[in-house]
Amino acid sequence: MAMAKGLIFLGAPGSGKGTQAVGLAETLGIPHISTGDMLRQAIADGTELGNQAKGYMDKGELVPDQLILGLIEERLGHKDAKAGWILDGFPRNVNQAIFLDELLVNIGHRTHWVINLKVPDEVIVERLLARGRADDNETTIRNRLLVYTEQTAPLMAYYQEQGKLYSLDGNQPVEAIATNLEKLVKP
Repeated sequence: MAMAKGLIFLGAPGSGKGTQAVGLAETLGIPHISTGDMLRQAIADGTELGNQAKGYMDKGELVPDQLILGLIEERLGHKDAKAGWILDGFPRNVNQAIFLDELLVNIGHRTHWVINLKVPDEVIVERLLARGRADDNETTIRNRLLVYTEQTAPLMAYYQEQGKLYSLDGNQPVEAIATNLEKLVKP
């Protein structure tokens, strides 16, 4: 059996990683797995995990690892993830990346590419304010960017050391980014 091809999308909130991850998942015929979407669904459903996560998300803080890890492990076990998957919003830190690497080895998967979409902070603030979600006010957005930068910088170094990190300019038209991504991951 061929090993599942895993992609991880990194990028600050509002960098466009979700848009690109969804598009690339469709192109490759593999699932797009968004921890943000899974968490928002859990909140909407009023699950215990959702209620716990809501308190963190409302303050612009990252949801603790233990609340996320179980969701990811369960999702990667689904049949549609056997050939590959795109993770969007996970891992967020080196501890999660180490857990993910161990999990993937255990289930016969591995991460092939880690895509980092780079977008200037001011552009991100504009984008997020424009989308108008309840948790998107300027103070919360700037806090999320600060937390993201603090927690994700070591993660990028972790994947850079493994030779898996590819940084792309996320401040360009959606189609241009998509074309660059397809060139990177298609054989």
